[in-house]
Amino acid sequence: MISLRSAWLVFFAGSIIAVSCLFPAGAAAQRGKNAPRERSLSGHVFDKDNQPVSRAVVYLKNTRTQVAQTYITEPDGSYRFPWLASNVDYELHAEFHGARSDTKIISSFDTRKQFDILLRLH
Repeated sequence: MISLRSAWLVFFAGSIIAVSCLFPAGAAAQRGKNAPRERSLSGHVFDKDNQPVSRAVVYLKNTRTQVAQTYITEPDGSYRFPWLASNVDYELHAEFHGARSDTKIISSFDTRKQFDILLRLH
């Protein structure tokens, strides 16, 4: 006959194994909402005189969730957003002291892994 303590140990161990199979702590959990994050975006922001703009705010909006991320450009006008989800469309634009760039679209149908987008303020 199995003791009550042995039965609880078997039940507890089985529960842990079952839960770990249902919720793996691997790459899918790190990606968040099971969205494969295989793409990256980088680029530069320039003013109308073709000069790099330091400290411009670059907005990257996920069109599915409407959540925007921001990046303050480096002294050379560069910005980057690593780890973009491949199954999401994004809208991108920059702003600085009232000037704004055109909005660029990154489509989920575009299969490139790396995007390099220049944003020009006007």
